[in-house]
Amino acid sequence: MTPRALVVQHEEKAPPGLLVPWLEQAGLECDVLPAHEGYAVPADLGDHAALVVLGGSMDAWDDGAYRWLLPTRALIAGTVSSGRAFLGVCLGHQLAALALGGAVGRQPGGQTTGLHPWRPTREGLADPFTSALQPGTEVLHFNSDAVTALPPGATLLAGDEDGTVQAARYGPLAWGVQFHPEVDDVLVQGWATGRRPEAEDATVRVLRQRQAELHPAWEQLIHRFGLLATTPQAQPA
Repeated sequence: MTPRALVVQHEEKAPPGLLVPWLEQAGLECDVLPAHEGYAVPADLGDHAALVVLGGSMDAWDDGAYRWLLPTRALIAGTVSSGRAFLGVCLGHQLAALALGGAVGRQPGGQTTGLHPWRPTREGLADPFTSALQPGTEVLHFNSDAVTALPPGATLLAGDEDGTVQAARYGPLAWGVQFHPEVDDVLVQGWATGRRPEAEDATVRVLRQRQAELHPAWEQLIHRFGLLATTPQAQPA
């Protein structure tokens, strides 16, 4: 039976994008759960080999307005404690930090929009997942919140220029990234808020011009997660 990942989606404008074809190429089929449409987040992964939690424009702590966030955090905590594979993207990364005892707050300096260099720590360079991404590779940030304190036992794998967490390991097979490796220019264009029109327009324009150059590196990172999720003892190539 082909291993499958449960992918939790939070809103229509933040779909899994390129994650699905890239994970499927790595041998990990995807079942997308649109929680924003009223589909219940399960208490555990069941037969799924991995959990992926996507990004979204809501705050990670806003359980009153978005009632699926609390069960999503519980599912993340259970997945990490069980040793199954987990990947949190942007909001998913923040939900993992909260679920495991860390903290999330407003991004210092306001919303971060655009391409930023990947800045791995020594641990990030050696990590089986993040070692797939070469230092200095540009990745797409689009966030108003950030992880302000990692949970006990978590490992900082990369830090952005402003000192915020760019990536972290939450368990042997559990990771969170603040950036978006799943996007193309059309997807990001749908995130425009109008609050920073020049930055938003420039981000879409640059991504459109450079995504053929950037996507292979992002695909390699996602492919590595698929490999680790389906064959946990596999060593990186």
